[in-house]
Amino acid sequence: MSSITQSVRRGSFAWTTADIAVGAALGVACGVIFWAFNFAYSAVSPLLGAVLPGCASLLHAVWYFSGTFAMLILRKPGAAIYVNVVGCIAQMLLGSQFDVAFVLISAIPQGVCAEIPFALTRYRSYTLPLSICSGLCAALEYGLYLLFVQYQGVAFLSPRGITHMICELIGGALICGVGSWAMYRAIRRTGALDHLSSGRK
Repeated sequence: MSSITQSVRRGSFAWTTADIAVGAALGVACGVIFWAFNFAYSAVSPLLGAVLPGCASLLHAVWYFSGTFAMLILRKPGAAIYVNVVGCIAQMLLGSQFDVAFVLISAIPQGVCAEIPFALTRYRSYTLPLSICSGLCAALEYGLYLLFVQYQGVAFLSPRGITHMICELIGGALICGVGSWAMYRAIRRTGALDHLSSGRK
């Protein structure tokens, strides 16, 4: 690879003022969604749990779709972590029944895991299969995090633990992976991303 090509590639990974602003806006928008979903989840999860303990985890991806979505929109190393953290801060400022430390400590590894599939391609490819893999990675992290931190009385190989992890992965693939991809494609069609690399390729 020539020095010119390497320079161009490094430049494409550099964050611009526009990237920072768009990422902040995405984070705040996602934070509002997180906050609103807190109320919906509180109402729906007991009903789902009564049907099958652990199946409410199908919906958890609404809380971590932001990492995958950020990668599809911004296409910069660290985008998932940045948007996740901004989103969690926005959620906390709006008011949340969850502990601040619980939310913020979870946000960073979620972002890291969401970036793994894209990082493996050296941030060159942004496809639906990679989006789904990103959702699965974030789901795996969040599912295990809950078992170790929130669901300490639930054994990993118990019926509820297995149901929880399976539903977490399904939700991650569909809501975080496919859902983020669908939102990205819908926004791209409006022309709103024309000034970003995600709107040009």
